[in-house]
Amino acid sequence: MRSIFTFVFLFAIGSGFSQVLDSVNYSINGQQFTAFYAKPLEITKKTKTVLIVHEWWGLNEYPKERALQIAKEGNIGFCIDMYGKGKIAKIPQDAQALAMPFYRDPEFSYARFMAGYNEALKIQGVNPAKMTAIGYCFGGSVVLNAAKKGAPVDAVVSFHGNLDGIPVDKSKLTAAILVCNGAADSFVSAESIQAFKKQMTEAGADLKFIDYPEATHAFTNPHSTEVGKKFSMPISYNEAADKQSWIDFNKFMKSKVK
Repeated sequence: MRSIFTFVFLFAIGSGFSQVLDSVNYSINGQQFTAFYAKPLEITKKTKTVLIVHEWWGLNEYPKERALQIAKEGNIGFCIDMYGKGKIAKIPQDAQALAMPFYRDPEFSYARFMAGYNEALKIQGVNPAKMTAIGYCFGGSVVLNAAKKGAPVDAVVSFHGNLDGIPVDKSKLTAAILVCNGAADSFVSAESIQAFKKQMTEAGADLKFIDYPEATHAFTNPHSTEVGKKFSMPISYNEAADKQSWIDFNKFMKSKVK
């Protein structure tokens, strides 16, 4: 594994980036986990940390690519391992089996998220006062629920995530919330959007909700079109929505994480 990261590091330097990609192992109740993180070589007081929660497939290459992108932009990207070391689904049935326990048990999901959060705090340069959590699909649901349960982050961002999560406890919700939603996402109904917005409004949440025209589920992932065709799933990459949602995320983070 170390040789792979060395290659990525050298490639990054050769491409003009100044970033480091590495991994950290930890355990929860005897189960092994491996998180991945990328950070710029130079850390300043302004450096922020972005926790990244993967899609239902598991901690594959996609969130690591995002971590490198975050590091290239001058911040720390930390990929939380929600499933456990090496647990990556190759087919939708396996992904569903891995994800369902988290949907069924919010406390279990939150505990896994916070375990990753606590590991991130051990990384040199991570400042607990400058933290954001982002998630993709399954991961979007995880970070939204974490915010509702009072996770100690300044902001959370859901990219094409499920909105049918736990009820919000307005006494615990402190994080600002950005939802980047595909307007053509068949997995997120108009009813769930309406219910989510109503819940957030009643809780007095600092919420920004953006719909991206013609964007389907998994619109930020360049690999999603191929996966969608392979498994006959209504998912596809949308370059315009991907780029704009990343711009919107960065603007949101800069405004909420000082």
